[in-house]
Amino acid sequence: MMDQNLRDRFIAIVGEKNAITDAADQVPYLKEWRDMWRGTTPVVLRPANTAEISAILKLAHETNTRIVPQSGNTGLVNGQIPQGDEVLLSLNRMTRVIEVDAANNTMTVEAGCILQNVQKAAEEVDRLFPLSLASEGSARIGGNLSSNAGGLNVLAYGNTRELCLGLEVVLADGRIWDGLRSLRKDNTGYDLKDLFIGAEGTLGVITAAVLKLFPRPRRYDTCFCAVSTPQAALELLHLVKGSNGHVVAFELLPAIGVGFAVQHMQAVNPLSTASPWYVLFEIADGSSESVEEVLDLSLTKGVLTDGALAQSEAQRQSFWHMRESLSESQKFEGGSIKHDVSVPVSRVPDFLEAAIAAVARFMPGARPCPFGHMGDGNIHFNVSQPVGMDKQAFLAQWQAMNEVVFAEVLKRNGSISAEHGIGRLKAQDMLKIKSPVELDMMRSLKQAFDPKNILNPGRVLPLESES
Repeated sequence: MMDQNLRDRFIAIVGEKNAITDAADQVPYLKEWRDMWRGTTPVVLRPANTAEISAILKLAHETNTRIVPQSGNTGLVNGQIPQGDEVLLSLNRMTRVIEVDAANNTMTVEAGCILQNVQKAAEEVDRLFPLSLASEGSARIGGNLSSNAGGLNVLAYGNTRELCLGLEVVLADGRIWDGLRSLRKDNTGYDLKDLFIGAEGTLGVITAAVLKLFPRPRRYDTCFCAVSTPQAALELLHLVKGSNGHVVAFELLPAIGVGFAVQHMQAVNPLSTASPWYVLFEIADGSSESVEEVLDLSLTKGVLTDGALAQSEAQRQSFWHMRESLSESQKFEGGSIKHDVSVPVSRVPDFLEAAIAAVARFMPGARPCPFGHMGDGNIHFNVSQPVGMDKQAFLAQWQAMNEVVFAEVLKRNGSISAEHGIGRLKAQDMLKIKSPVELDMMRSLKQAFDPKNILNPGRVLPLESES
């Protein structure tokens, strides 16, 4: 347990009212939202600014105290939940929008800004910040950057890495790096910001960021389509890309997932014809005539079997409610073993066929529910438990199920983590999927930036004792 005197020194930095030591009050910070993991900490620190974070890390570096940064606590890989005597560093008080420069199409924000609030601040100056996630009402920019979040619009705008121009970061020893530059061209050596994006707080604590803004689309054409196979969905993707407009999303949904959403989440299937697979795609600033031509051509070619074009903003939101309900709806079907994987877009159809068959061989009765961002090759290959199986017995097969699914991913030169990160959940898998050269480079970076291993230890790379 942490020495009381040391705990008091940490508390003094943020003030007693911004330090949480009561176990009941700590629960929201220590409980993962799906209730898969619960943690412990001697204190939750809620600093108000970068200077306080710097002081916290200076003290942590001096005393070899382990620090776990946390933003919105929406992570899915157990990267933000402290264990034992790890101090939790919450950025939820650092929520300022520092500057909006509409002429430069940039916004500078503190890391604790909620993603939805960043989106709204962009809208107020008639701009778009395109990062969009199901958890955008609680996820925060610092966490989005630390995990290099993806979301619905990666096809058009890229991952969070592509949406960031500059960072402010507090290093493990408390030094502050001010890299808050709003330049689109800066060819002056190593691009340091990219080291911290996707590093999950293991190399430094992101405290502020300069984000890219984009012209706000004036109209959307949103279509919900029925297709017979993922291969047909791939063919539809090529046809849609040839339309007039900017394809911003292309999502694949299985019949089982649509059924779950209709049954448990009050989602509405706009199509009367049942189908084994569905596609939801959206085009910005195109023309309805062009989209209708794509739909007609796709029907003629037999690429899709039915389709609906949203006729109002309410119907568009209804389509998206279906998509965004898929993950939560699986809660009502018992245990769900989740995979966030990616393969080349061209390999999505054969990956799905092979992985579904492999799961059936491994666990007869298991119910694969693969869905997600087919336009960029990122599939959330979730598996719901067999009907009637004990939930805990099913979840006990998590690692074994991972090996079954990951084997098919790696055969196609894919990734076992497309957008959720590594955390503690997949840290051991890094030893299997990364080459010795890659692991050595990553460990060298960790050693250079955090020689005492106090920042989020055991996340991304396993602790030596766990290797």
